[in-house]
Amino acid sequence: MDFYIMTLFPDMVTDGLNTSITGRAAGKGLLSIEAVNIRDYAFNKHNSVDDYPYGGGAGMLMQAEPVYQCFQAVKEKIRINRQKKAQEDKPLRVVYLSPQGKTFCQPMAEEFAKEEELVLLCGHYEGIDERVLEEIVTDYVSVGDYVLTGGELPAMIIVDAVSRLVPGVLHNDVSAEFESFKDSLLEYPQYSRPEVWHEKRVPEVLLSGHHANVEKWRREQSVIRTAKNRPDLLEQAVLSEAEKELAGQIMKDDKERGW
Repeated sequence: MDFYIMTLFPDMVTDGLNTSITGRAAGKGLLSIEAVNIRDYAFNKHNSVDDYPYGGGAGMLMQAEPVYQCFQAVKEKIRINRQKKAQEDKPLRVVYLSPQGKTFCQPMAEEFAKEEELVLLCGHYEGIDERVLEEIVTDYVSVGDYVLTGGELPAMIIVDAVSRLVPGVLHNDVSAEFESFKDSLLEYPQYSRPEVWHEKRVPEVLLSGHHANVEKWRREQSVIRTAKNRPDLLEQAVLSEAEKELAGQIMKDDKERGW
């Protein structure tokens, strides 16, 4: 999968993503992560890409033309790569990182992972001229209800989350299927050696070797953990009647405790 990140700070992006799992995957050719500097497409000798907003207001605004020209260069590079790979030409997904977008979540990551290329646009200052956003952006995405100085960190979050779903990126592809938010449930607690640490023992069921009992315990723990920490997720989870009763009792107990 190919990621193209349009940014004013390419080093920030590449330094963060060229390490750990994403860095190793890129080294193996499973991923391609390219940070494209919007300043390279400025049309003045100072490489300035911002100006005052019409109508007044605090701060500066990124201009439309440098962003547009940057996108056109990325689009042309993708077109050439598709031709080399004999891939069909289809519309690009262009994601603008903005607090006004839909909140990023695991199903969204799974949807993005189906793409062969993903273009991420990082804003800065007070944002980007609305006209170019209307012309090139297909998805507005937020990583949470707070304001950051730019879109680079959110872009890195999206690349990291989507990359994990690309076949071969994780050492064990099965691990991506049993993480938090699978089936709208949080992941169960996990343990490793030694069996006793600080007088705390690993649950006996995990030492039993009885796989059916282990899976039953893990499922139950996922329901319990979700009910305690993220009960909002249970609205979309498919639960048995026994699991619904268990979750309901946990939430009732927590409410009575004032949690």
